[in-house]
Amino acid sequence: VPNLTLMISSSPTNASSNLPQREVALAILYRENQFLLQLRDDIPTIFYPGCWTLFGGHLEPGEDPLVGIRREIWEEIGFSLEEVTFFNHYTDELAIRHVFHGPLTVPLESLTLQEGWDFALVSPDAILSGQVYSPKDRAFKPMGDKHQEILHDFFQAALQ
Repeated sequence: VPNLTLMISSSPTNASSNLPQREVALAILYRENQFLLQLRDDIPTIFYPGCWTLFGGHLEPGEDPLVGIRREIWEEIGFSLEEVTFFNHYTDELAIRHVFHGPLTVPLESLTLQEGWDFALVSPDAILSGQVYSPKDRAFKPMGDKHQEILHDFFQAALQ
């Protein structure tokens, strides 16, 4: 059972907050008590630059969130997300986040990263610590605060 002390790391302060609220779909993908995370590119104009986040992305206008998360996961890592369950909604001034979860049924080596700098399967303790090691960058990088909060909530729900 992971230690559920949450250390908030990084917020999306580099992206413009003047944008209209967006709808996004995010996926909590897990395999053998580890969670698949994406290290975002370090581009100052994107949300969570240089931070670890969940995979997912913006929904197309009128797109169903379930359809959107399956599309995003296919586009970002070439994984066909078959088993997926709704977890929760998270809403703030930046986004309405539709969060789903499901098992990663293939080995990490069979995925092809199409978006972002790196990806890794990460333990709950590393996620909650707020710093995750990037094998590609050979350095610790911060967790995106909202994504860390979502995973913390997911871990709490799993313990109940």
